[in-house]
Formats: sequence, structure tokens, C-alpha cells
Amino acid sequence: GKIAVVKGVKKLTGAVVEATDLRGGAAVVLGGLVAKGKTTVKNIEYILRGYEELDKKLNKIGANIKIEK
Repeated sequence: GKIAVVKGVKKLTGAVVEATDLRGGAAVVLGGLVAKGKTTVKNIEYILRGYEELDKKLNKIGANIKIEK
């Protein structure tokens, strides 16, 4: 009997965003992949620690992710 209703926008636009935790960071990466335009994710340390080589794995299936230092 538990239900979650999520209402959002019809499309996403690239933006500068920040990862504030592990799962939230992964979510903004995935959102950035479906967004139109470029998405820059700051504070990616959480993502890099929690998901080993996420960028390489997603690039293998068609993503275009580049980590800048």
C-alpha cells in the first residue's frame, strides 16, 4: 500500500550541479546524461569513491563523460 508519486519536468537542460552525497551524485550524473546540453558535476569525490570507474563504464555504453582535474 505504499506509493510514491513523482512529478517533474518533461525535459532536462544541462547545468552546473554539485554532488552532495554518493547516491545523489550518481543521480545527477544520470540526469546529466539525458539532459539537452552540457552538464558539469562538481564535487565528484563521493561518486569516485562509491562507484569504481563509473565514467568508464558509462562511456562503454555510449555516454560522453570526461573527468577534468
